[in-house]
Order: sequence, then structure tokens, then C-alpha cells
Amino acid sequence: MFNNSMMKHRLFFLKAILTLLKTGIRALTIIAIQSRCLTMAAISFLTQTEAQQIDNELFTEYGFSVDQLMELAGLSCATAISKAYPLDQLPINNGSLLVCCGPGNNGGDGLVCARHLKLFGYNPTVYYPRTPTKQLYKNLVLQCAKMDVPFLRDLPSESGQFGASYNLIVDALFGFGFKPPVSTEFRGLLDLMCQATVPVVSIDVPSGWHVEANVGEVDFGKSINPDCLISLTAPKLCARTFRGRFHFLGGRFVPNALAAKYRLQLPAYPGTEQCVRLLNT
Repeated sequence: MFNNSMMKHRLFFLKAILTLLKTGIRALTIIAIQSRCLTMAAISFLTQTEAQQIDNELFTEYGFSVDQLMELAGLSCATAISKAYPLDQLPINNGSLLVCCGPGNNGGDGLVCARHLKLFGYNPTVYYPRTPTKQLYKNLVLQCAKMDVPFLRDLPSESGQFGASYNLIVDALFGFGFKPPVSTEFRGLLDLMCQATVPVVSIDVPSGWHVEANVGEVDFGKSINPDCLISLTAPKLCARTFRGRFHFLGGRFVPNALAAKYRLQLPAYPGTEQCVRLLNT
């Protein structure tokens, strides 16, 4: 038989053990999260030339096609967006967002991203101001249309109107091949995006930035200051200037031999994940 004193001692020890277990589990969780992230100090950054060379080798030496890489890149972007901005946490509860697509491969990534976001339960609208002439982009437009992704014909006249209709804006205008200045065709759109009151998610390179911009060379008063950056293949030099809340690496298609050739220091993708979060420290 246990007396009251013994019972109290046993309860005390049980509570102490439970507290230690909870502390240990919390510590292990933090370690697990940190192990899936990599600080920017330990990451490789690509110049414009290196990014172009890696792309070319993926096509010529490894047999990838443009649409293959675009599909994987767009999927990783949609996955990253779903992690940074979960549907149940968006202020406008229909999951609406605007995907602004440029004329090149970055715009193609945006079209693929919009399609996957639709499959994830979001309600993307695409702004694609230039009518495509290449069959690849025509197919991407058709795929979006067949999945009931609407296309916006005219932009709002004021940036504040974005916030009334969309939870966020996906910037898929220009990729690593861009060289300033921005053409007059896209200047108005870029200005609206710069003034937007909703978060902006930039794919690979924030539009208007030079791919090799150093810290201090980006005028955030006149340039996009994205809340989220999704670097593809490997971060570009300009990513060191990024100061938003979320930075992801996507594009899980770099062969080990190619990574070794260019001495790429990249984080391991956990499990079946298509993106991995990077830490801006």
C-alpha cells in the first residue's frame, strides 16, 4: 500500500519526467527543422554566365528538354508558395492570387506554377501581356485555360486595387538572362508591383534586379522588394541582397556530377520535397 507521501513523490517524479520528454521532443523538432534549412553563408551563388552554362549542359549533356525543366521548376515554385502562404491562412479566403508572366522561360515557369497552384486548391489569375508565338508557351496557356485558370486582360490602374482582389502576386517576369533597364512594355507593370500592398513572390530573380547585383546596389524604393524569393537550380548572386521573409530553393533536377563540376554547395532535399527553405543569416 502507498501512503499519501509516497504518492506525491511519485507524481512529482512523473511530472518531471514528462517535462524532460517534452523539452527533448521540442529540441529534436528544432534540430530537424534546422537540418532542412541551410544558411546563405554555406550556399553557392551563380553568376549569370554560370547559370547559362549549367542550363546549356542540362540540355546538351544530360538530355533534358526545356519543357521538362520548366515543369519541375514551376512545380517547385507552387510547392514553395503553398508552404509560405497556406490556403487556410490567406486573408481573402478564396485563395486568389495573381501570376504575372513575362515572355521568356521565367514566364513559362510562372504558367506552370499557376497550373499547379490551381491543382493545390488556390485560385490563380494569370497576367500574360505578350501573345506567345512559340508552341511551348501556347501549350502552357492552353493547359491553364483548360484548367479554368483565368487570364487578366487589363491591369488595375492603381496598385492598391491588387489588395482588394488578390492575396499575393507572383513575379514571373524576368529570369537570370535579364539585363536592365526594363523595357517600356513592362515598366508600368513593374511600377504597380513595386507599390503593391500585398506580398510579392519572385521566381528566381526579382524582376528589375540585375542577376549579379551586390548588396547595396538595389534601390528598393524603385525596385521590387519581394516577401518571398524562390531560387531555381542554385541562388544567383543577387539573392544575397534579398531580405524578405521566405527564401526557397527549387528545381530538383541538378545531377550530382553537374553539381560537383561547378562545386555547388546545395542543401539536400528532404524526402520527396520539391523545395527546401534557406535561412537568410
